[in-house]
Amino acid sequence: MSHDVSEILIGSDEIRRAVGRLAAEVDRDLDGRPGLLVGVLKGGAFFLCDLTRAMRSPVAIDFLRVSSYGAGTRSWGNVQVVHDLSVDIAGKDVVLVEDIVDSGATLAHILELLATRKPRTLRICTMLRKNLAGARAVPVDYVGFEIEDRFVVGYGLDFAESYRNLPHVAVLREEKDG
Repeated sequence: MSHDVSEILIGSDEIRRAVGRLAAEVDRDLDGRPGLLVGVLKGGAFFLCDLTRAMRSPVAIDFLRVSSYGAGTRSWGNVQVVHDLSVDIAGKDVVLVEDIVDSGATLAHILELLATRKPRTLRICTMLRKNLAGARAVPVDYVGFEIEDRFVVGYGLDFAESYRNLPHVAVLREEKDG
């Protein structure tokens, strides 16, 4: 365990099982239709790759990159699209794949943007959802884990671009002891 990590919140085996469960749920809802998985970069790439490998449905992938955090541990609310999709999603069954949903502000912005592009269906799949008082009510169709309001890293999640490579989800020492 890294010296900056105070606690492993979700182990790699738990993550693997959750990915399998979520893949089965998405497969069930696609019902044999091809899907488009849209990964939200950068953190969502890890989850997207594992989810795609666990699925049986025919899927294509694309990526969207937004920024709302900067180098801090709290979203500052101003969502900017840094990298847009490279494919037209009109008429497609789209699953937006997120690493974490916390305040819901970023996700709400992305949903508004993608809805204007007229997908056949638009569902949300997230590995983590924080239980936050006052969070924006955003419809999330598939959730790996519900977690407390703690700043977590690993499995794609970062703090100032570090810790993404951890095979588990962990709490930074500064968050726990701060």
